[in-house]
Amino acid sequence: MEDRVMLKLYYHGQILLQTPEGVRFVCENPCDVIVPFTILFEELKGVICERIDPHIPKMISSILYRYPVSVFSEFVHFQTKYVTNEGSMQEMFSVYFENRSQVSFIELYIEFQQSEADRNIEWRDYNSDSEEEFESNYEVVQPNEDDDEAVDIMETDVAEVTNALANQQPFEKPSFMRAVDLEAMYVPEYPENFNAEPLVVPDGEFVVEMEFSSRESVIAAVKDYAIRRGVDYRMYESEPQTFYAKCTQYGTSCDWLIRVSMIQRKYCWKIRRYNGSHTCTRSSISQDHFKLDSITIAEAIKPLVEADPSIKVKSVIAEVQSKFNYTISYRKAWLAKQKSVEKIFGGWEASYEALPIWFEAMCAKESSAAVHFETMPCYQGDELVPNIRVLHRVFWSYYPCIRAFRYCKPVVQVDGTHLYGKYKGCLLVAVSQDGNNNIVPIAFAIVESETSDACYFFLSNLRRHVVTRDGVGLISDRHDSISSAVERSNGAWSPPRAFHMFCIRHIESNFLRKFKAPYLQKLIVNIGYSRTVHEFQLLYGRLHERGEAYTRWLDRIPREQYALAFDGGYRWGHMTTNLVECINSVLKGARNLPVTALVKATFYRLNELFTRKRAEAEARINAGYVFSETVTSKLHANQRAAGNIQVNCFDRQNEIFEVREMPSGCEFAVDLRQRRCDCVDCIPCRHVFACCANQRLDWQVYVHDVYKMDQVRKVYRARFRPLGNPTTWPMYNGPRFVPNPFLKRVTKGRPKMTRFLNEMDTRMLRHPRRCKQCGAEGHSRSRC
Repeated sequence: MEDRVMLKLYYHGQILLQTPEGVRFVCENPCDVIVPFTILFEELKGVICERIDPHIPKMISSILYRYPVSVFSEFVHFQTKYVTNEGSMQEMFSVYFENRSQVSFIELYIEFQQSEADRNIEWRDYNSDSEEEFESNYEVVQPNEDDDEAVDIMETDVAEVTNALANQQPFEKPSFMRAVDLEAMYVPEYPENFNAEPLVVPDGEFVVEMEFSSRESVIAAVKDYAIRRGVDYRMYESEPQTFYAKCTQYGTSCDWLIRVSMIQRKYCWKIRRYNGSHTCTRSSISQDHFKLDSITIAEAIKPLVEADPSIKVKSVIAEVQSKFNYTISYRKAWLAKQKSVEKIFGGWEASYEALPIWFEAMCAKESSAAVHFETMPCYQGDELVPNIRVLHRVFWSYYPCIRAFRYCKPVVQVDGTHLYGKYKGCLLVAVSQDGNNNIVPIAFAIVESETSDACYFFLSNLRRHVVTRDGVGLISDRHDSISSAVERSNGAWSPPRAFHMFCIRHIESNFLRKFKAPYLQKLIVNIGYSRTVHEFQLLYGRLHERGEAYTRWLDRIPREQYALAFDGGYRWGHMTTNLVECINSVLKGARNLPVTALVKATFYRLNELFTRKRAEAEARINAGYVFSETVTSKLHANQRAAGNIQVNCFDRQNEIFEVREMPSGCEFAVDLRQRRCDCVDCIPCRHVFACCANQRLDWQVYVHDVYKMDQVRKVYRARFRPLGNPTTWPMYNGPRFVPNPFLKRVTKGRPKMTRFLNEMDTRMLRHPRRCKQCGAEGHSRSRC
């Protein structure tokens, strides 16, 4: 009986509000019925009517259920809620699951709407598809019988009801209705009064004869009134043409009520009865409001989520605080954000279906954008489903990003981050850097995971559409899938077209995992940062003295892939993948969104980034600056340090010099024509400044164009084009996309971390948080 629950039904009785235990249901002959948790709402109403009186057909007007609320440790206070649809019914079952230790059944109070005309109407079928399904839906239990004994008793009665329903003739439309235009019946008589937007009641009281455009606007206005004034109400009648609500303390300390009815002639809703403002009082101030549910919050934050789908939950809580003056829980804010995302972008399955439509609209606005799909056939059993494809992988890059890389540093960093939504996956990102040390994302991809095929798909499309020039440095971690993809690229990511190098922090992490020698971590990093061959050999010798096994492990990695002294200048000073890690942290809030929302988040974030950086570059050029801000300070520092350097000219014709720093005596070779120095500094270093001063040369000639403000402005010159109204998009004629069912998460809640933590995860490896207010571990002061 774990998949069933017993309902105790009360009817033709009373609802006692002021009792020691809270709300209480009372009637003469309550009855019991057992139903499965998979029952539908219409089936539930049919079961209730059949159990109470199977001979007289009834129409249920409302279903009220009683649930416990824990107050002061073990004391329980009962409150009530209405069951109106599938969602509220499932919420009732969820509340029962949470309180199974306190209640063993669910109590329902049923109200019927029955007239003489209703008695002549035949009882309609409640969507039972088959006799077997109907029999498995519920069991009738007498008041004094156990659950196990009820299984045998219910079979005969249920079979009779099922046969009666199955033998009913299907409803046929009368002949006179076939010529009637039914749609014309719902056209408003006064279209000027119709407005889909809910009416916002001013900061005052309702008045009789006030009009509303729809039933939804009535409910929204009453709910907004209750939230802003800190009061609560209960619906006593909610029909298609009537809304009737009273204060929760009606009859004791408050007489507030409101009744709104629909005016069919004017197609509007009008207040027919209103008793004035609330007179009830509260004993304490609540931080939350019962009517401030996740649906109301979802509507309130809809503009924020539409502008930024990756908005943080803390920002949602702050927005609700500023708008409603209530502090909601993290869970309610998270649920509201998910519902708002679903309203804007559709559900997860709908998001996959909308993804090719959105990309086709983007390519129609900007034909130079790059989008590439990889799909798989869809099967239903053993049969191939036509016109439906399973989305396997997708690569995309916006035209402003493709054009921006032409003027960035010829270096690319790639990395992947996991997706934490309903479906598993991995987001691959490639970034570069402009001459002002700004991060520029250039390409994205959504794949199943960081496999060799997925990385090859990403790197091949990256090379084909974005990184088209040669002599580019590729920096990544030492994941086997990336190395395998580079080997399969047929020279596209191999010298001399490209130079694959590793992040020194990941090499340090791999070394620590292999040897468990944290005292050698810094030495490994210093070997990678060695700027000269002499410095590299010195540090390498120190590592060899500590153990030959350490150097043998390091020798398996080519020196040009981890040491700055042998990289040939293709690293441009970047030893880690910190740039792409920063982008992963920026997109952290978007990784649990549907795929279309995730793509839109990258679109709007990049548009904001390009707009801001473009304005900054224009302002600096207008101020008369020639070089970028970060480079200018370094140039001035190097120019001041050039005074203590001796210069010897070895080859004046080829512009080769030897310099010596004083008083350390370190010597470096400088090749001005090739713009190289032994110190491996792409920006004109102090040695280049000393050579230019010695030969009376203009040092600005030796500054790379990437550091000039005119080049930085070209990075952000291309603009993102808005997609406009979806009704203006071209018609999509391609196949329908569906998600991969094997990537669906089978468990609810926050996904568990499966990665191995290392010393780079310093925040995760440190001791538990200790609250500064109470001193306990496991939480912070804000969550105390």
